[in-house]
Amino acid sequence: MYKFFIRPLLFLLNPEQAHHFTALLLRILMAVPGVPGICRKLFVISSDQLRFTKQGLTFPNRVGLAAGFDKDALMYKDLANFGFGFLELGTITPLAQPGNPKPRLFRLPADNALINRMGFNNKGVARMREQLLSRKSLPLIGGNIGKNKNTPNEKALDDYIICLKQLHDLVDYFAVNVSSPNTPGLRNLQEKEPLLHLLNTLRKEALQLNCNKPILLKIAPDLSDEALVDIAEVVKESGIQGIIATNTSIERRGLITPKAQVDAIGAGGLSGKPVFERSNLILKKLRDLLGPDLLIIGSGGIHSAQDARAKLDAGADVVQVFTGFIYEGPALVKNINKHLLETAVR
Repeated sequence: MYKFFIRPLLFLLNPEQAHHFTALLLRILMAVPGVPGICRKLFVISSDQLRFTKQGLTFPNRVGLAAGFDKDALMYKDLANFGFGFLELGTITPLAQPGNPKPRLFRLPADNALINRMGFNNKGVARMREQLLSRKSLPLIGGNIGKNKNTPNEKALDDYIICLKQLHDLVDYFAVNVSSPNTPGLRNLQEKEPLLHLLNTLRKEALQLNCNKPILLKIAPDLSDEALVDIAEVVKESGIQGIIATNTSIERRGLITPKAQVDAIGAGGLSGKPVFERSNLILKKLRDLLGPDLLIIGSGGIHSAQDARAKLDAGADVVQVFTGFIYEGPALVKNINKHLLETAVR
């Protein structure tokens, strides 16, 4: 129903309008008595076999929603009815900011892909905190934290600390986003020395807050093998609990969409099917470098249950969807969980 009726209607709108319309529709529908229960009956698969525990986190199942879909924690209660084992909110910054000029989100239907240059548009961490204060029994929640666009890199640490302090008692883990291509200079924080300083300081701040929530590093898919070795060393030395691999890509190779159309879109991060293979390669290398104990969340190009299985086989412990959720609809989450249940989750 989604792919043949709902998606064509949503795709008549520009991508950002479609997203806001979907959010509004969700809020309206989930306020109707009985509708949340119907959604849970249709989409939620509950089984002890799907449950997974690592680094102090117990996931009801291995399928999560990646950051970017619910930037301000406005939809998480509604999205919880669609079978996710965890929801990652954000990216959030200390101060509200409008993000980059529109248009800034583009579909590439021929490639089952998106290009975005949103630029961390959000209402600020204080607003997210207000939204999360009413959180009850829901899937695990991750807080994806970043820096404001106008904050220079030498002051970036202050922004991450503010977000950590604001959310430490309300989320289950933190995702440190230094890999978005849409905030100028942000990816420079992935370099070894500034990254080690950032993660070491965040760990110390968490300890001072008596916060034992896992801290995960979200990385780009465009890193060299040498950079991956450095990242693995930083993760081990800093003592954080894992990695999210991967964010969007600045590469444009191998696309079906005509080059002139892609060039006209301009800068931004590519997500969806085209990043699947590269993301899996990163996963395999990181698992080899990090060993079995650290948590790795696999993200990038999951559009089917088989794609999710491939992520797990490549070294991920759990997976996240985003672009696939937009193209395939909410049945994707159920299909993945059903497949994992039927094929015996490793």
